Amino acid sequence: MQEQPELTVIMPVYNMEKYLSKALDHLAEQTDSNFKLLIVNDGSKDKTAEVAESYRSKFRYMKIINKANGGLSDARNVGMKNVDTPYFTFHDGDDWVEPGYTDFFVRAFHQHPTVAMVSCGYFIDSPHHKNRMVGSPAEGELSKLRTYGKMTNIFNSTVKGYTWNKGYKTAVVRKFGLEFVEGLAFMEDQIFNVKYISETEGFYFNAVPLYHYWQRDDSMVHNFNFKMVPDNIKANYIVWKQIIKSLICERKEQKSQNNSKLISEGNNNERKG
Repeated sequence: MQEQPELTVIMPVYNMEKYLSKALDHLAEQTDSNFKLLIVNDGSKDKTAEVAESYRSKFRYMKIINKANGGLSDARNVGMKNVDTPYFTFHDGDDWVEPGYTDFFVRAFHQHPTVAMVSCGYFIDSPHHKNRMVGSPAEGELSKLRTYGKMTNIFNSTVKGYTWNKGYKTAVVRKFGLEFVEGLAFMEDQIFNVKYISETEGFYFNAVPLYHYWQRDDSMVHNFNFKMVPDNIKANYIVWKQIIKSLICERKEQKSQNNSKLISEGNNNERKG
């Protein structure tokens, strides 16, 4: 008897007609096919919806939500509200994954039950180069401080602030009412991840590259517009404000725990005396 899936792959798509087939072909070849695929079609004007519909027979569990255009953050939020598995991840419609992608998240959560988030490594692919692995082989559970460091590292980090190489616990999102900030041109994923980590304990990463990030020449990140300047300032302010607040709170908690321990040890010594 097939066990109920533990992982949902949320795929927000907007005008992905040219790329979606490759993404779905690779997802259909996962070594662990027992996952749910949730496609959120954010008001596409091309044949994205038709392409998605044509793949229903290739997945055991597939749901397509067609909605009016509201932007990437809104599509992600809609996806999270419709998750009914313990874990979930995100997948962009113009990227693709290795066969062990879905299996990684479930196994990582099982092997590291105390962590709230897990992360795999990734490749950067583009019309100019292929399969460039980011970073070097490494893995382990990290403190909150080191996790923030890897998420905000703009250079060769295997973690960064992306959502597509992260696995999340649905219970955490529900408990703290976490959502993606809407109205920003970019960095909304890093803001979400920092808020998520600030509310939780435990992060595990493994730099094994399982996700292919397709760096398109026509993507918004590579085409400057003036909205990006204030959005960049605003997003960085939100991120670092949250990090500083989180670390201050953590230090206060540690200090309180140490004081309680000293008081307890003192009382025990008095009784012995």
